[in-house]
Amino acid sequence: MNNTTTDSPAKPLNFLEQIIKQDIESGKHNKVVTRFPPEPNGYLHIGHAKSICLNFGLAAEFGGECNLRFDDTNPAKEDQEYVDAIKKDVSWLGFNWAGDVRYASEYFDQFYEWALHLIKEGKAYVCHLSADETREYRGWATKPGKDSPQRDRSPEGNLADFEKMRAGEYEEGACVLRAKIDMTSPNMNMRDPMLYRIRKQSHHQTGDKWCIYPTYDFAHGQEDAIEGVTHSVCTLEFADHRPLYDWFTENLPVPSTPKQYEFARLELSYSVTSKRKLKQLVDEGHVDGWDDPRMPTISGMRRRGYTPASLRNFCEMIGVTKSASVIDVGQLEFCVRDDLNNTAPRAMCVLNPLKVTIENMPEGEVQIMTQPVHPNDESQGKRELPISREIYIDRADFTEDTTLSRKKFKRLVLGQYVRLRGSYVIKADAVITDENGEMLEVVASLIPNTVGENPPEGMKPRGVIHWVDANDCIDAEVRLYDRLFSDVAPDTGDKNFLDAINPESLTILSGCKAEKNLVRAQPEQSYQFEREGYFCLDSRYSTEDKPVFNRAIGLKDNWANKA
Repeated sequence: MNNTTTDSPAKPLNFLEQIIKQDIESGKHNKVVTRFPPEPNGYLHIGHAKSICLNFGLAAEFGGECNLRFDDTNPAKEDQEYVDAIKKDVSWLGFNWAGDVRYASEYFDQFYEWALHLIKEGKAYVCHLSADETREYRGWATKPGKDSPQRDRSPEGNLADFEKMRAGEYEEGACVLRAKIDMTSPNMNMRDPMLYRIRKQSHHQTGDKWCIYPTYDFAHGQEDAIEGVTHSVCTLEFADHRPLYDWFTENLPVPSTPKQYEFARLELSYSVTSKRKLKQLVDEGHVDGWDDPRMPTISGMRRRGYTPASLRNFCEMIGVTKSASVIDVGQLEFCVRDDLNNTAPRAMCVLNPLKVTIENMPEGEVQIMTQPVHPNDESQGKRELPISREIYIDRADFTEDTTLSRKKFKRLVLGQYVRLRGSYVIKADAVITDENGEMLEVVASLIPNTVGENPPEGMKPRGVIHWVDANDCIDAEVRLYDRLFSDVAPDTGDKNFLDAINPESLTILSGCKAEKNLVRAQPEQSYQFEREGYFCLDSRYSTEDKPVFNRAIGLKDNWANKA
C-alpha cells in the first residue's frame, strides 16, 4: 500500500508577498507592520475592501500587525460620521487592528516641529503666490517651473512668517508652506510641493487648536515612520508620489524609514468608486444615502445582504497585480451568490400573491409540513410550515393557458397539477375573476398522500412552486435591487455618469406574503427566498409590524446576455 501523499501545490506568492518574504529572510525586518490609512471624507467602497484585505492579510500572513489610521489632515471635508462608519466596516469585514485607532492629527505637534526643521535647514519656505500664480509658476510636464519670489528668503524670515500662519494672522489662501526641492523636476510632485495650508475650521479630533494643517503628502510618510510601518502599500496613482515620500524621510529626523509599494486599484464594471461622485449621488438624492443597497460602499453592500466572506473571497479571487484593469462586477456577484448558496437559510416568500382555496381541505384544519432550514446543512435544523384551506402562490406561477408545453411553463395550469414545495400535489380546478377579468382566486383540490410521495398515474405535476399559508404568514415589503448603472463603464471618457443610472435599479413590492418563520429575521441575516433569490432584512426601514426585505442577488446572473 502506498502511504505517500501528494500535497496540492502552494499558491504562488504575489509580488508584495515576495518582497516581504525576502525582507524577512534577509533580516531587513523581523516584524511586518502595515497600515490601512483611509481619509475620513466619505464611506468606504469596494476598492477599499481590497486594500483592507490586502494590508490586514499581509500582516496576518507574516505574523505581523496592521494599524488602522485615519489620515485626517483636511477638516473641510472630514466628519466623525465617516470615522465611525469606517471603523464599523473594517470590523464587519472581520479584521482587528493593532492597538488603538490612530489619527494623523495625533502627530500634528510632531509634524509642526518637522516643518520648523525643514525651514531651519533652508529646505522649506512660506510662499505668498495666489493659487492661479502657483499653477502658472509650476509649469507643465514638458515645461520647467519658475521659482517663487519667496523661495530664497532666509530661514529666519520663513520661521517668522510660518509662526504668523499658525497664529491665524493670515487668511485662508494667503500663503502656504512649501518644500524647496526642484522646480525643474520632470516629476511635478517634486516641484516645491505644499507642506502646510491655512484652514480656519474646527477639526473633529483636535477642535480649534490648529488653523494650519499638513498636506496628505507631508503627513503620510511621516505617520508611517512614527508607527514603524515596514511596508506602506498603496495604489498605483501614488507611484509618482514615491520620490516625494522618500525625500521627506531622507530629510527629516524620522525614527524609521518605511518604503512605499504600489498595486493596481480595484476598478469595477457598472460602477463608480470616486468618492466625489459617490457623494454627488448622495447629496443630489439619486440614492438613499451612503448605505443605499445599490451603492458600491461596504455599508451599502452590508445593508443589501452581501456577506463579509463573499467580499473577502472576491478580493482573494481577483488577486494583487501592478497592472490596472477593470474587473467584471459579475465576479463579485458570483462570490456573493456562491457564499449565500452555502450558508443562507431557506424560506418562502410570495412576491405577487394570488389566493388559492383548497376546497377538499376542511375549514379550520391545519397541517404542519417540515422542511430543512438548509438542504445541505443538517446542523441548521428544520422549519415548520403550516398549511390550511387557503394559501398564497405567486401570480406568475399560474395560467389558464392550457396550450403551454411543460417545457415552457413548469408551474400550475388550469385543470392540471403542480407540487407545493415540501407539501402536497394540488390540481387547479377553477378560477374566480372580477368583472374586469382580473384573477381573484384559484380553486384547487389537494391530492391525498402526496407529501414526499408521487401522485397516482395520470396526475403528474408540471413542476414545484413555492407558497405560504394565507392564515399564518406575515406581510412584508420586498425591495428588488439591481445594478445602479446600466452602462458597463458609466464614467469613462466625457460621459456624465448620472446619465447611466439604471431606472430599474429599485423596484418596491408591497403586500408580499412571507412564511411566519421570517418574523425572527435579523438585519444582515440573509435568506434564500426559494425560487426568487437571496434577501435580507433591511436595517433602516424594517419595523416589527412591517418587515422590509432587500434582494441581495438573484439566483442567476440576468445580466450575462446584456453586456
